[in-house]
Amino acid sequence: MLRRKQFLISSIFLALFLSGCSQSSTGPANTNAPPAQQNSPAKFAPVSSLNFVKADAAAAQIPAGGSGEAIVRLTVQNGYHVNANPPTYTYLKATELTVQAADSLSVGFVTYPTAVTKKFSFAQKPLAVYEGEVPIKVMLKAAAAGGKTSENLAASLNVQACDDQVCYPPGRLDISIPVVIK
Repeated sequence: MLRRKQFLISSIFLALFLSGCSQSSTGPANTNAPPAQQNSPAKFAPVSSLNFVKADAAAAQIPAGGSGEAIVRLTVQNGYHVNANPPTYTYLKATELTVQAADSLSVGFVTYPTAVTKKFSFAQKPLAVYEGEVPIKVMLKAAAAGGKTSENLAASLNVQACDDQVCYPPGRLDISIPVVIK
């Protein structure tokens, strides 16, 4: 009989203890949390350089048999930068544009703009970076025999975005460069 009472009392204390430790399923445990976090599990979006950098290309016009340039415009979100080409240190990931040739177009050289030099707390010397709107020029040559036509050149832009404290994983933007041959 004594054992039964001890077991019953222990079971009641254990049940009260466990109910005090468990979270109620009918309401939020932390009423100071923002409403979006109160009833849903935490969601973490992966952060990469592509969260802070966009790129597009305006249509280029080139005479048949002639040369011209296409411009890829890189837009870096305010408060961020990307490494210049060439970068200050060899271990930094340079901004790099690669353009694929087409049947009636050959790709010459890529010209990167003059970098901005800025000092950051994590580097011993100022770094060459791009910020804001960044035009990258690509020299193209059209075949003489092709006549009037249009092409979309496939291009990719490799970037690594950083803020004043951290650099994010590099990313690649795929771009189409429209070219009209006159």
